[in-house]
Amino acid sequence: NVNIHLVLRKYTKIHNIYFHEGGAKLENTENYLECERNRVYYTLIAIAGFFGAYTFLLRGKVFCNAQTGNLVLLGLAIGQAEWETAAYYLFPISAYMAGAFISELLPNPVKYHLKIRWDTLLIAVEMATVLVLGLVPESAPVQISQVAVNFIASMQYNSFRQAEGTPMATTFATNHIRQVGVGLAKEIQHFWKKDKKHREKWGKHCMMVVYFLLGVVFGTVACNIYSGKAIWITLLPFLIVLIDFLNEDLHAKEEEMKQKPHGH
Repeated sequence: NVNIHLVLRKYTKIHNIYFHEGGAKLENTENYLECERNRVYYTLIAIAGFFGAYTFLLRGKVFCNAQTGNLVLLGLAIGQAEWETAAYYLFPISAYMAGAFISELLPNPVKYHLKIRWDTLLIAVEMATVLVLGLVPESAPVQISQVAVNFIASMQYNSFRQAEGTPMATTFATNHIRQVGVGLAKEIQHFWKKDKKHREKWGKHCMMVVYFLLGVVFGTVACNIYSGKAIWITLLPFLIVLIDFLNEDLHAKEEEMKQKPHGH
């Protein structure tokens, strides 16, 4: 029955129940949006690694994908009564906070008023930002690039939260490294159980670390060759993700467009 199928699909949180031919057999299968696919997360964290190389090598020797370092530096400046320096660190922290704020407010209006999802729009915004950053001259204040990367990294981190059911971060690798260590311990403790689900999760965290590192390596080589315009190289993987998302949005049903990604 089509109506029963739609009701079950709407209200089941983790698994969708599909009726097979004959109506006698039921099967649980995961229903993930395109923005939750593993390949998307691998691509985005590789780009984040590239951004890390770009901002460190060319834009002030800082990492803009997260804010722990800036918060420490802010505290050091306050503790040493260096008020101008403290005020300086408020800019990247505020930009990161603004990115989280905006990415929390916009998804609902976007999905109800546009024919694309927020995730798709965000990728387009990141591409536009990258395009502009490539035009910023080497002599320009590094804060311009730093704040821009802070802003888009925060929006990306807040928007992409789970890769096919596994909580993930797409802008830094700290938690993935921790999860690799935790996973290795579980492998040793429960080696004979051969837990397929655990190994898949562990494997994804391993891949996230590898892709981040590859992004850093490739970004380092590119920045040394092309300088500030090297960041334009990230437009290609961004474009691949954007085309993938647009294709999904244009063929999605109304209820699918309104569906929230897991973890939101």
